[in-house]
Amino acid sequence: MIIRNNIPLAPLTTLNIGGPARYFVEAVSEDEVREAVLYAEERRLELLVIGGGSNLLVADEGWPGMALKIAVRGTIKEVRARHTIFIAGAGEPWDAIVDHAVLENCGGIECLSGIPGTVGGTPVQNVGAYGQEAAETIAYVRVLEIASGAVLELDNSNCAFAYRASIFNTTGRGRYIVLKVAFHLANSGRPRIDYADLKKYFAATAGAPTLRQVREAVMAIRRAKGMLLEDAGAGDEDRHNAGSFFKNPVVSAGEADRVQALAERRLPQIAMPRYSAEHGMIKLSAAWLVEQAGFHKGYTLGPVGISRKHALAIVNRGGATAREVLTLKEQIEQRVLDVWGVQLHPEPALVGFGDCGKTRAHP
Repeated sequence: MIIRNNIPLAPLTTLNIGGPARYFVEAVSEDEVREAVLYAEERRLELLVIGGGSNLLVADEGWPGMALKIAVRGTIKEVRARHTIFIAGAGEPWDAIVDHAVLENCGGIECLSGIPGTVGGTPVQNVGAYGQEAAETIAYVRVLEIASGAVLELDNSNCAFAYRASIFNTTGRGRYIVLKVAFHLANSGRPRIDYADLKKYFAATAGAPTLRQVREAVMAIRRAKGMLLEDAGAGDEDRHNAGSFFKNPVVSAGEADRVQALAERRLPQIAMPRYSAEHGMIKLSAAWLVEQAGFHKGYTLGPVGISRKHALAIVNRGGATAREVLTLKEQIEQRVLDVWGVQLHPEPALVGFGDCGKTRAHP
């Protein structure tokens, strides 16, 4: 284990924002993860666990304790009669796993193509897109329990998965560090094309699309929205972002009807999108609420702004500070609340802003 001092965290995040970590460790094995945790505990250092940095906003002051980057790699494939188990290290790039699964004709995560970050972040956030969620395929998560130092395997039912949530970012926040994730994928699986964007994409296609075609469609849709970070060149002012900055609000049917009635009065020519969610709830489009509250694509507030292609992506146009990102975030939240009576909640983890617990774990 190599410990480095005063390492800038901005280059380790897709927003390219954030001050330095007082101590920094990149752990490439489970033993190194355990050793780093022990080192931090013995010295009473606040521990920040990070992965790909794609869902993270770090304060300008940085992190006063130890930042632990999980770089555990490796993939094991267990082929069964009807399904295949992919067991991937938390430090593996997520999209590489999706591509591998599709190549092997294994279905279940094809709609999660093009999402930045690492495997370790998928169960933490219960990553989802275009009608699929990671929770639908996760068999178990191998974790280090920080308090005991024990390595455990938590099966799906013990992970408390919900919309963009799990035990790892709710009741068990700071209790575990993800080491590996096992995905249960269907051999020769039928692709998922339930989402409206995908249905539209394949509307003129005869027959059912293949897993590869669905992956390519998702990548094309994300590319059109400026949500493929790998495509962003040095001259793209929208390239530094954390993906969707706000979660889609999930509300009761009655609350959705209230918002829709308000929309019909204010914007009779524009249909308000709404989608069915679990337990009879309704999911509203955060992007629609933001745009119809006056924050259009390309909106600029100094060095920060909104992507020209996606209304939910707050971008660092160059030299932005974390505080400036928070200012825009708060303006958007307040305006949406004033106009629609809906409270938005950020999707990225906010780190180092004075509300940090002893341990934070983020993708």
